[in-house]
Amino acid sequence: MIEGTMDSFLSPEVRAGLEKAQTKALRNSSRLCVHANEEVLRIHETWQGGFSLPVDMAPALRGRVDVFDGPKHLYQCLIVFAEQQGDFIKYEYKRLTNVVSQQPVDFVLTEDAPIALLG
Repeated sequence: MIEGTMDSFLSPEVRAGLEKAQTKALRNSSRLCVHANEEVLRIHETWQGGFSLPVDMAPALRGRVDVFDGPKHLYQCLIVFAEQQGDFIKYEYKRLTNVVSQQPVDFVLTEDAPIALLG
């Protein structure tokens, strides 16, 4: 919401327009986005247990989605629809898994191990 003393002098239409512009600026400044099916949706806000999307962009997401920071794949999430609060839909994580660049191994890798075997 617009703060300050000037908001008492603004008409409700102008105030609504300013709030919409602030929401759009926040949406454009965030690099985090959700990839679900073929859609890419920019995240408005994140917290410990979930994230929110604007109502006008948010489908009823359920199941596994991927979270990216720009081109970097951060997480795979299992989400459930939480609730709509005002202009945003809040989703909660049921499971959040970090994406790693290498496969996990079940043995100790030594630093002096050979890279390849020569015949």
